[in-house]
Amino acid sequence: MALAFPLALASAARAGAQSGPAEEGALFLLLPVGARSVGMGQAVVADRPGSEAIWWNPAGIGVSTKREAAIHHSQSVAGTGDVVTVLVPSSLLGVLALSVNIFDYGEQEFNPSEGGGGVGTIIPRSFVYAATYATSLGSYVTAGLTYKLIQFRVDCTGPCPDIEFSASTSALDVGVQFTLKRSSPLTFGVAARNVVGLKLQVNDSDQSDAIPKRLQVGAQYRIDVPERIAPETAIRIAFDLADELRVGTPAPRFGVSVSYRERFHVRGGYAVERSRSEAGGPSIGLGLSAGNLVFDVGRMISGLSADAGKAPTYLSLRYLF
Repeated sequence: MALAFPLALASAARAGAQSGPAEEGALFLLLPVGARSVGMGQAVVADRPGSEAIWWNPAGIGVSTKREAAIHHSQSVAGTGDVVTVLVPSSLLGVLALSVNIFDYGEQEFNPSEGGGGVGTIIPRSFVYAATYATSLGSYVTAGLTYKLIQFRVDCTGPCPDIEFSASTSALDVGVQFTLKRSSPLTFGVAARNVVGLKLQVNDSDQSDAIPKRLQVGAQYRIDVPERIAPETAIRIAFDLADELRVGTPAPRFGVSVSYRERFHVRGGYAVERSRSEAGGPSIGLGLSAGNLVFDVGRMISGLSADAGKAPTYLSLRYLF
């Protein structure tokens, strides 16, 4: 069936799996966002990567001091994703951000009958509209929340009887980050994603599935390399555990970043992912900051896309002003 891949991401139960994450719908919510996060093996719940944090731990934007406009792009065998974000900090109100996440599974031809009548074009896509608020709570804690309006839809041009449909729901992400003392090199993070939300109903009540609720906890430690060894060089080491809200078998995530003058970055990581979202495995990444522009690239080097010769690639461009 032409829609098998996108429908599997929208509703895993319909794809024929039997238990665990397979009973969840809207698995596109588990697809990673942001090249920096991918390069770090998705061990980012305690990181502060700018607008990427909205999709991992909204508390991560709570210390932002500059406005930001960002585009996060991804490409894999599953399709093409684009996330656009505008972030605005305020010394009085905290940090506000608006985002839209569009994932395009690619146009597919559809022939409604063998007897002719023309060929239609099916256009399956998912949309996530997000509004985020984060703020500092004293000197050691930041907290944030994101409201998301989620939609999976299939549109069609031409003869496509009984193909078009739209399914919508909403969800809430919450998170905190904290340190034990001021200017500590060790940061902790906790985030719960999609904690509130109705089932995604693809067609009728018999074809609806709960959205994937996830809990992620972790820590990041910064090491400033001694000047005599490597001047102006810092190493960040991150370790996370991710699981469903009903914790059973947490999946580890590990990442390392080496930065020079906070301008050049080399990253590597590994994420264990037990769902069928193709979001796990080893990854690598690079980053470059030039004035107000920040450019990052990340790539996963295993999984279905890599086996098909199209390893998932992520590009992020951020403008700080």
